[in-house]
Formats: sequence, structure tokens, C-alpha cells
Amino acid sequence: MVELNFVLDGPHDAPPVVLLNSLGADLSMWEEQVELLAHGHRIVRCDLRGHGASPVPSGPYLPEELAGDVIDLLDRLEIERATLVGVSLGGAMALSIAVDRPQRVERLAVCFSAAQFGPPQSWRERAAKVRADGIDAISDAVLERWFTESFAESRPQVLARMRAMLESTPAAGYAACCDALALLDLRDSLAAVTAPTLVMSGAEDPATPPVYGRRIAAAVAGAAFAELPGAAHLGNVETPDLFNALLLAHLQGL
Repeated sequence: MVELNFVLDGPHDAPPVVLLNSLGADLSMWEEQVELLAHGHRIVRCDLRGHGASPVPSGPYLPEELAGDVIDLLDRLEIERATLVGVSLGGAMALSIAVDRPQRVERLAVCFSAAQFGPPQSWRERAAKVRADGIDAISDAVLERWFTESFAESRPQVLARMRAMLESTPAAGYAACCDALALLDLRDSLAAVTAPTLVMSGAEDPATPPVYGRRIAAAVAGAAFAELPGAAHLGNVETPDLFNALLLAHLQGL
């Protein structure tokens, strides 16, 4: 286990909500959510291993190691049960914890994510490219998956901030998390999820199109599914008003 970097917001005695970042992102990706959620929740934002200010142990990483780091953080913060909200890689880690440690999960929101992220070889090839050439070699392609063209053109300052966040991710950590995604496959385990679950997908997401989210929602008993129009892979940044409304309703049990 590694001790993840984290930031706390909101009242100490409020219900805890843990926000888990996407591959190539850090806890700053949640800026559009934290102010709204912190009014009634104890918000825990963390950097998954290999990202942000968290340690970058030598890879490759295993999916269970990434999920185990989050459990360790909950233990350090003395949080027995929490709502887990994750985007992409973070969504998969939240889902993994809900499968393996259902007693630790109050509610679950799996956003722009998947139970299995496509051919393992594609992830191994991406890891090799980043190890050889650095994050800058793939950043343009990643940003094209993160945001629609219209958003990128109309919000250049946001795009620049997200590019800087992506390109500051340690290459070794990014690559090692790609190795973990090559191994991840929760498709046959989703029936083990018992927490009330919301699955969100972006209608314009080329990385994890809505069919990925629909498969999760169909396999998790009672799960709700929402497709966000105009959103690509980081819909919490691109369509924050809709994302926030859906997430807040889920947290309130609506």
C-alpha cells in the first residue's frame, strides 16, 4: 500500500464522499464539484498512486493495489463506510471496492468508466509509449478523448489547465496504471455490488461510450443509468451542472 495524497473539505461529521480521479488527472479535476458537495458532505479528494502528489512506486501496478490504497486511506481517516465517486480509472476502482468490500461502500457513482476497458494489448502499448516518449507524446490524443471539439474550442483556458494537469502526471505512474487497466476485468463480478449505484456515461465519449455504462447498470441490481448529452470522457468538467445535479440527487437518495 502507499499513503495517498488527499484533501478534506466540508464538515468533519458529515457523511463522507470519496472522489477518485481519472487516469492522467489529479484531485484538482473535481473543482467543479467540491464547493457544491462540501455543504452537506465530508469530501475526501485523493490522488491515486502514480498521480498528482501521491507516491510513484515502481510498476507495473495491479488493480487490487490501486483499490487497496483507497481502503488504506479510509482506514487512516477512520471512515468505516463512504460514498465512492470515480471517473474513468477512479470509477473502476470505486466499482472494484464495491465488488470486493461491499461493507465499506454506502453509495456508488461510476462515471465515464467501464468494468473492462477494451483489449489489454492497447493498454500495454500505451504504457510502453509513455515510458519511451513521455506523457507529452500522447497528450493531444488524450485531450481529444476527454473533451468534445466544441468544448475545447470554446473553453481554451480550461483545456490549458487540464493539459497542464495531464502533462504533469509522472510518466512512470501513468504507464503503471495503464498496466493495471490491461488486467482489470470486473464483468463477471458486478452482481456482488450491493450499494445503491448510479452509472453516468457521456453521449460523446469515445473512450468509454455509453454501452460500457449500460452494461454496468444492467448487471448491478437496482442501478440507475444516465447518459449526459454533450459530454465526452470528463463529463464532470465538460457538463458540470448536469453532472452535479445527477450526483447530488443520488447522494440524497432521490
